[in-house]
Amino acid sequence: MTITQPDNTRLFRSLHTPTEPLALANAWDVASARVIEAAGASAIATTSAGVAWSLGSPDGDVLTRDRALELIGRIVTAVAVPVTADIEGGYGTDTAGVAETVAGVLAAGAVGINIEDGTRPPTELATRLAAARQTADQAGADLFLNARIDTFLFGLGDPDTRLKETLSRAHMYVDAGADGIFVPGVTDTATIATLARDISVPLNVMAGPGAPTVAELGTLGVARVSLGSGVAQAAYAAARRTAQELFGTGDYDSLAEGMAFPELNALFSTPH
Repeated sequence: MTITQPDNTRLFRSLHTPTEPLALANAWDVASARVIEAAGASAIATTSAGVAWSLGSPDGDVLTRDRALELIGRIVTAVAVPVTADIEGGYGTDTAGVAETVAGVLAAGAVGINIEDGTRPPTELATRLAAARQTADQAGADLFLNARIDTFLFGLGDPDTRLKETLSRAHMYVDAGADGIFVPGVTDTATIATLARDISVPLNVMAGPGAPTVAELGTLGVARVSLGSGVAQAAYAAARRTAQELFGTGDYDSLAEGMAFPELNALFSTPH
């Protein structure tokens, strides 16, 4: 049976539940997406940082739209599960640019986007979200818009009022059309529980060493857990470790931790 984009979007939306949070090990290229899918992923999310690094650019709205969209399309074609694309701030200097990016994401077959405010005024992300929603509506597409709030990740504003500011932004972004709110950089359970309680749409947090488990985050009300650029960072750390070992001691013990060649190669033998 052929799975259509609307089917994938409905499936993707249904996966956002604190009962069993959507766990996303973010991919940055076709190979990482296929490996993650084979490990049991119910959906694939890209990491904009990992994508940028793999294409020779730093993270932070430097990668060009065309290169980002080409990579998204390759990943969508390579996997059978829904794909949501991290598009940084929208790969555009204004709402028209964001609309063009969103149109390209839809054409690539992705079911969702992650778009961030960073150090921009929150009103600017709100207008970008509205433009993204309008673009999807005009195309007759159901696109899951995940709005990332960077107050905790970047330590923006007064620490004493950071939670209040985060909630204020979340409410603004939901009013602008966001289907989900992503707050990376927060691991305090009381804060997470407050965010989940006071935000009307599914809450997404970023996890890593020291963070509560996926199940524990679910009990706090979290519906989606992402690893962000963490998987890519771990992969590049493995490459550095192996290289340093080769150039230092001259041995190759780190390679013993790698995937077996036949197993990895077999992921590409039968395309979806």
